[in-house]
Amino acid sequence: MDSLTQIVLGAAVGEAVLGKKVGNKAMLYGAIAGTIPDLDSFAPLFTDFITAIEIHRGFSHSLLFAILFAPIFGGLISRIERKSIATWKEWSWLMFWGLITHPLLDAHTTWGTQLFWPFDLRIAYKNIFVIDPLYTIPFLVFLILAMRSKRGSEKRRKYNNLGLIVSSIYMLITIGLKGLSYMKFQEALEEQDISYLQMQTRPSPFNTIMWSANIELHDAYLLGDYSFFDSQPIQFTRIPKNHELIDFIRTEDRIQRIIAISQGWYTISNRNGNIYLNDLRFGAVNLHEENPKFIFSYLLKTNSDNLEITEVPRDPEDATKLLSDLSSRVWGN
Repeated sequence: MDSLTQIVLGAAVGEAVLGKKVGNKAMLYGAIAGTIPDLDSFAPLFTDFITAIEIHRGFSHSLLFAILFAPIFGGLISRIERKSIATWKEWSWLMFWGLITHPLLDAHTTWGTQLFWPFDLRIAYKNIFVIDPLYTIPFLVFLILAMRSKRGSEKRRKYNNLGLIVSSIYMLITIGLKGLSYMKFQEALEEQDISYLQMQTRPSPFNTIMWSANIELHDAYLLGDYSFFDSQPIQFTRIPKNHELIDFIRTEDRIQRIIAISQGWYTISNRNGNIYLNDLRFGAVNLHEENPKFIFSYLLKTNSDNLEITEVPRDPEDATKLLSDLSSRVWGN
């Protein structure tokens, strides 16, 4: 999830663990703990972009990281807060819950997280977008109300608990909505007599009213979207896999790594003589156009015996158009 959401969650967890003893400092250190796992976002400054993608939501988002570093961070805080009545163990416990709830929340997004690192298992429930105002804003309001209340008071505890409860209930609702949308896609495929290998669904940006689906066929993918306000049948766009276009470089280590990052959900496209590998998991910015551009796309260039892979920068104009299309599409087809 986005940084603000993780800060709010970390602060609320810190308050629940140690707020009665140390007041707003529990929120402060909880917010810091909720931010620490995302320091892996600075990996591109120190390594190549493929390795940086592999690192993202890896070790720093794991149970092992929380177990190893919670007592270290707890020790640092106990040194900083020498006059505090909280012990090293209590600070460590606060940091553990702040560190572990971060990847637990991220696991609900499309990218997912390697919670059980070093095992190669990415958990991604795909039931909430990385920025969802309906999750974050009520949570933030209750946190601010708790922060403004007297330390140790019943009102403070009540507000903080309400934030945790309301946000958790909304998360459960998104799981239910994902299930309902999945059934709608299944029904549409049956009605159109389409047999398929597998299907993935995810929420569209900033909401859980409209959902998108990737459906794998033998030689292509079908991409479709569904809003709970729709009155017309679901329509699917067919995107050829074109995997054979990279047969001549498929054994290259970097190609194999990009394919692994996409979890096999990728197509190859030829635009203006250039070859692109497109990660389907996050959708396209112009799905219904003849040659769609995908949010995550990689340009493959071969010069003599050298293979160069670069991530295609995202165009702000594409993002503006995507949001404009979404704002009208979400209300029905």
